[in-house]
Amino acid sequence: MAGKSKVIYCCSECGYEASKWYGKCPGCGQWNTMQEELSVPAGSVIGSTGARPATARAVYLRDLSLQEGEKRYGTGMPELDRVLGGGLVKGSLVLLGGEPGIGKSTLLMQICKTLGENMTVLYVSGEESGHQLKLRANRLGVNADGLMILAETSLESVVEQMRAVSPDIVIVDSIQTMNCAAVTSSPGSVTQVRECTNLLMRAAKGMDIPVFLVGHVNKDGAIAGPKVLEHIVDTVLTFEGERNLSYRLLRAVKNRYGSTNEIGVFEMRDTGLCEVPNPSMMLLSGRPKNVSGTCVACVMEGSRPILAEVQGLVTPTGFGNPRRMSTGFDYNRLSLLLAVLEKRAGYFFGNQDAYINVVGGLKLDEPAADLTVALSLVSSLKDQAVDDRVIAFGEVGLAGEIRAVGHAAARISEAARLGFTRIVLPRHNLKNLECAVPEGVELLGVRTIRQAFDAVVG
Repeated sequence: MAGKSKVIYCCSECGYEASKWYGKCPGCGQWNTMQEELSVPAGSVIGSTGARPATARAVYLRDLSLQEGEKRYGTGMPELDRVLGGGLVKGSLVLLGGEPGIGKSTLLMQICKTLGENMTVLYVSGEESGHQLKLRANRLGVNADGLMILAETSLESVVEQMRAVSPDIVIVDSIQTMNCAAVTSSPGSVTQVRECTNLLMRAAKGMDIPVFLVGHVNKDGAIAGPKVLEHIVDTVLTFEGERNLSYRLLRAVKNRYGSTNEIGVFEMRDTGLCEVPNPSMMLLSGRPKNVSGTCVACVMEGSRPILAEVQGLVTPTGFGNPRRMSTGFDYNRLSLLLAVLEKRAGYFFGNQDAYINVVGGLKLDEPAADLTVALSLVSSLKDQAVDDRVIAFGEVGLAGEIRAVGHAAARISEAARLGFTRIVLPRHNLKNLECAVPEGVELLGVRTIRQAFDAVVG
């Protein structure tokens, strides 16, 4: 017989449990995050699935084998497969989070078109009815024979259907709407989200079925529910993008089966999400010519080089203290670069407002973008345009030197493919460059910012 439930207080940020209420969570230090919940009776949830056997036997790693063709599933979207690390691993639990309306359900419905042709896909929806899903599938052109729809919020019923149908892939939209009968708290609470995810994890591992989970985010941008939810799943994907822009970025925050540095680029259209195989061309479209304050950067997102336009604007200030603003670039890094430009290069910004904008909504967090940002600021300060055929990358040190960066060969190849003929890079990278320079491309190795600016003006 299960024990009686008792009242506990759980932190909505980290999942810390306490027997009494605290204004400040002892676990993560956040204020006003402790919520009243009912504790789960011991054994009531674990025994409800029966997905795993009562006892497990340890085996040697050398005795485990991987059969060819069963390692990963291709989703039909190369951009998604790249972020997942090459495809969907059997028995894995993937959490997809993002802002409301960003395209999470659209993305999962679209991959059902390819997956449902040769496999059985169970789409569990706790937010839409079967007829509503049918309307969305018709709009997206999804009519796969292997796609099954289940409009249900009871997790026990979902697990029973997984046992009865034995699907190849399960999609749960969303985890915040699922309800476990053994937990008396309301759906979406800390305890419900945690226990429902635990049940799905046991079912996925026991039946060797990959499961997609859709997770909502709170006002801070984190996935709603306890932070422990991200530790339970195998992969955490985030869908990013501005509501007023059509482009979306898919990133892997956590991935046990692949790299977390890869990104996937999508464009939202009336017919659904379309892949952008060449994001550099998209980010550089509409770039102005012969205008001061603009320069092109090349950053690495995993194994993919991406070119992005960096715009700088320097104007005389009308206040006592000059303003500093940046979009898509770290504000503290911008202040550091301005100090280096004044102290080491002799460019005075003390009475100038400085603004930096990365076109397309991309965020440049790699040190290789330092040189591009510095050149755009100096170009706007001097009102001299950087050559349109120039691309620059390099890290700026506190002594004003340009330090070497990695993956120089991949950056050069991408720049040459898009028609750039002059590449400004650290002098040290020229010594270690292993690839052949593409025909018609000039490499300009520089040691200081002033050398770089003198080489690209005109």
